[in-house]
Amino acid sequence: MAIETRGWPDLAISPGELLAETLDSLGLKQAELARRTGRPVQAINEIVKGVKEITPETALQFERVLGVPAHIWTRLEADYRQDLARLHDRKRLEEREVPLAKQFPYREMAAYGWVPDVKDWLDRAIELLRFFRVSSLDHVQERELEAAWRRSAKVAASREALRAWLMRGERDAEGVQVAAFGRDVLLETLPKLRRLTRESPAVFCPRMTTLLAGCGVALVFVRHLPRTGAQGATQWVGRKAVIQLSVRYRWADIFWFSLFHELGHLLLHQHKGVFVNPSSGEKSDREQEADVFASDALIPPASYKRFVASCGVLSADPVESFAREVEVHPSIVVGRLKHEGLLPHSHLNDLRPRFDIVDE
Repeated sequence: MAIETRGWPDLAISPGELLAETLDSLGLKQAELARRTGRPVQAINEIVKGVKEITPETALQFERVLGVPAHIWTRLEADYRQDLARLHDRKRLEEREVPLAKQFPYREMAAYGWVPDVKDWLDRAIELLRFFRVSSLDHVQERELEAAWRRSAKVAASREALRAWLMRGERDAEGVQVAAFGRDVLLETLPKLRRLTRESPAVFCPRMTTLLAGCGVALVFVRHLPRTGAQGATQWVGRKAVIQLSVRYRWADIFWFSLFHELGHLLLHQHKGVFVNPSSGEKSDREQEADVFASDALIPPASYKRFVASCGVLSADPVESFAREVEVHPSIVVGRLKHEGLLPHSHLNDLRPRFDIVDE
């Protein structure tokens, strides 16, 4: 992609220069041109100086008096004004947009192919404006972000990185065709999604993407961007519900829990902003509600309670048997037991495969 700054003039050349040269070659004074065109001498002088614009009407008069076609005058005038605007804009970019651009993780975004790999910060600022589809990076304002996204001891979080990650998800979701969002349809689809947890990524990825599209949900996988601290997010792009997952942690149970967590936001907190599921740190009430929803949707509470009460030794066989009973992958049961402190983190990891869904 060509960079917009290439070919920019360092100086805007006024059509008044051609007018002055033409008058000189014809031996005409500005006052004589003013008389022949019926224009004030001051107006002609201001055109020569580049202060006053050459209108289409004036261009036609110059054509008749000077023999230079009207379209040449109007084209030169348009080019001159455009060059003036570009020079002014370039100054604004250098003074305002470049400092803002340096707050974004451009190198990582370029490595992922989100923006062109350019080195000059003026070029980078322009590419970021294109990426975010704004005229100024001041306009990359945060929509209503759920308060759960915050700094944690483990992640030196960057709001600029987060906004870039969310924008990538928004842009990717534009190409996903979905039906009108239907809450009841989505609720009816949850058991089908839960059964897909027992399949491999090659099987479940296309199937669940299709299932969710039928519910009005665009599912996109966006590579983790450093310093976002985000595992997943839910947002609305127009009337389209969008779930994006970073697959930052590739354990199967974390993947599925993240998906159902985001589904919880759509079902519990419709159209209430952008929800970002943090990979660590304190969680808000809505994030906790989405966690409870995910836990209960993946493993029916009554069944889980009976299993924990009746299972003496938490070994692979009873875990796998219970997982078959509730139609989920064993890793989900293992992850739940570990999260609740019922199983040491070093146990049954053979039942927790890791996925490669987002290319690194």
